[in-house]
Amino acid sequence: MAVTILDAMTDPALFADTFGGDSFSAWRALLAGYYGLPLDDDALPIWQEVTGRAEASQEAHDELWLVVGRRGGKSHAAGLVATFEAAFKDHRDKLAPGEWATVLLLAADRPQARTLLRYVRGMFEHPLLAPLVQRQTSDGLELVNRCAIEIGTASHRSTRGYTLAAVIADEIAFWHSDGARPDAEIIAALRPALATLGGKLVALSSPYARRGMLWQTYQGHFGRDSRVLVAQAPSRRMNPTLPQRIIDDAMRDDSARACAEYLAQFRSDISSLIDPALIEQATRPKPKELPAARGLHYVAFTDPAGGGQDEFTLAIGHREGDAVVLDAVRGMRGSPALIAKEFADFMGTYGIRRVTGDRYAGRWPRDEFQKYGIAYEVSELDRNGLYIELLAAMNSGSVELPPDQKLARQMAALERRTGRSGRDLIDHPPGGHDDLANAVAGLVASIKKPKHTTKQMELRL
Repeated sequence: MAVTILDAMTDPALFADTFGGDSFSAWRALLAGYYGLPLDDDALPIWQEVTGRAEASQEAHDELWLVVGRRGGKSHAAGLVATFEAAFKDHRDKLAPGEWATVLLLAADRPQARTLLRYVRGMFEHPLLAPLVQRQTSDGLELVNRCAIEIGTASHRSTRGYTLAAVIADEIAFWHSDGARPDAEIIAALRPALATLGGKLVALSSPYARRGMLWQTYQGHFGRDSRVLVAQAPSRRMNPTLPQRIIDDAMRDDSARACAEYLAQFRSDISSLIDPALIEQATRPKPKELPAARGLHYVAFTDPAGGGQDEFTLAIGHREGDAVVLDAVRGMRGSPALIAKEFADFMGTYGIRRVTGDRYAGRWPRDEFQKYGIAYEVSELDRNGLYIELLAAMNSGSVELPPDQKLARQMAALERRTGRSGRDLIDHPPGGHDDLANAVAGLVASIKKPKHTTKQMELRL
C-alpha cells in the first residue's frame, strides 16, 4: 500500500511527532487536499478558508502556490513535500540509463536554499529513511532510488538540464538578480523539466508587491477550480504557536509591512517607479559607450561603494539641447582605492576634473579622487530627490540611455512606496541593487540642474 502525505504526517512510525499535533492541523488539511486526498469534517473548513474553494479536490494538483505569512511553517512543510517526493516516489522505470530524478530546492541564494536542505536532512535522519541515503554532499543528498535532492539559486540558466521530480521555490516574491525579476523565466524553464515525471511544483513566499509570478498566479487561480492550487493564510492560521505579541509589535512599527509579512496581504503601497517601455524608448541601439568628442562639456556622477555586494559606479554624460545623453556607465567591485584611480583616469579621457557623488558616502571618496586631481562635490539631493529628477526626465523623453541590460533592469525594478510619514520613498526592492541606476539618476539631476544666470539691466534714477 502506497504511503500518502497524510500518512507521513500522522503515522507514529514516520513524522507524527513533528506534524501530527494540533499546531499542524492547517498544514495537514492543505497538503491532503493538494494531493487529492479526502478531507474530513475538521479539515474541509480549513481547506475552504485558506484556498477560497468551496469543494475539496477530487484529484491531485500539479502546483501549489503558498501565500503565507512569515513564521507560518511554510519552509518546514515544503521540506516535508520534498522529502516525501524523493523518498516515497520511485521514478526509475521512467529514467534512462545514467539519468537521475532531482528534487530541486530553489531560493534567491545558496544560504537560503540550505535552510530548506536542513529540514530535509533532518527528516532523512529518521531510522526508516536513513537507509535510503546513498551519499551526502555539501549541496544535497543522493538516494538509492536514483533520486537526488539538490539546492539551487534563482536563475533560469542554472535550472535547465534536470529531470525534475519536484521543485520547491522558496520566497519567490523576493527573487531578484541585478535588478531583474527572474521568477517568470525560471518557472517557464522548470515546467517542461517537471513534465516527464509528473513532478510537483511548490512555490512559497510571504507576499510583497502586486506584481510578479506570485501575484499573477494568485490573481489567476486563488479560489478557482484549477490544477494550480493557491493558498493564502496569515502566519498564525498555519502556525498558532507564533506569539500574537510578535505580530502586534510589528503592526505598531509598520502596519503596511506587517500586513504583508504576517497577515499575508499583498502590499498596495508599492508601485514601480519607471515604466519599462520608457526605458526601452530611451535606450540607443549602440554603442554601449560613446567616446569623447571635441566641443562637448562632460559631467560625471559617482555612487561610491566601500566593498561588499554593492558596485562602485560612475556615469558620464553631456547635454544636447534639453536632453541628457549618457555617454558611459560603469560599475566595478573590488578595492575602492583602485577603482577610484581607474575612474579618475577614465574621467580624464573626457576632460573631466570634477565629479559629483552620493551625499552619504563620507569623506573617503573626496580624499581618494583628490589624489588623482579630481574634485569631489557632494550632491545637493538625496537618493529620493535624484530619482524624482530622473523620473521627470524620463517622462519628458529627454534622456538617452546606453544599451546596458543591467542598468535597464535596475531602473525597471525601482520601487516607489509611501513611508509612515506619508512621504514617498524610492529604492530598489529587497535583495536587489540600484548602484548603476543611482549613478545615472545623479548624472541626470546634475546636468538638468538649473544654472544660475545674471542679467545686466540699466538702472534709471
